[in-house]
Amino acid sequence: MEFGFFDALKLIGALGFFIFGMKVMSEGLQQVAGSKMRQVLRAMTNNRFTGVATGFLITAILQSSSATTVMTVSFVNAGLLSLIESAGVMMGANIGTTITGWLVSLVGFKVKIANYALPIIAVGAPMLFLRNAKTKRWGETLIGFALLFLGLSELKDAVPDIKNNPEVLTFLNTFAEPTFLNRLFFVFIGTVLTIVVQSSSAAMTLTIVLTTQGLPLEIAAAMVLGENIGTTITAELASLVA
Repeated sequence: MEFGFFDALKLIGALGFFIFGMKVMSEGLQQVAGSKMRQVLRAMTNNRFTGVATGFLITAILQSSSATTVMTVSFVNAGLLSLIESAGVMMGANIGTTITGWLVSLVGFKVKIANYALPIIAVGAPMLFLRNAKTKRWGETLIGFALLFLGLSELKDAVPDIKNNPEVLTFLNTFAEPTFLNRLFFVFIGTVLTIVVQSSSAAMTLTIVLTTQGLPLEIAAAMVLGENIGTTITAELASLVA
């Protein structure tokens, strides 16, 4: 299989495209619902169960576990939440961040949303020029959603075709053997990938795309575990100054 430097650049660019779309959509949603989310976070963390539900809800809406995590750390630092209450929110945030993976796997490969991306941008773009701030934010959210799936479409085209290259598949299958070191290696790969791209959702999406191209499920599962470890770096960085 030929996969040169230019192909690697295309893959990195497609991943960047996807991350940019996610960032625009996430920031738009945060601006629309940010203050309300803070009120919800403070009101619904009376016990661990509602804390988990709150973390899940906020992350599912904002499409960013990092935003929920940083918000929670700042609340703990300010004394508005206890450490025990924040633990439930963090657990919920880690469940909520899987929504992107579900969205990509259930919709991204079955419905050609990229075909509707330009009409969505056509609706969102004029909203950016309106005076109402909330309408502008909704425009950003729509454009981000469209860019997200355009990025996914480019990512699917840029990922190397493992299925039609038996030698690569055979090589990867040797690593799919259930040994501790093999699992640990791909957990490490997933962790590093998430730290580099600073988004577990983007890293998970790349893993899902690779799986559709023939990446063994055992390797993908280990990488996803690593990606969930890698995303904790945001909480670590946020807590350094707290």
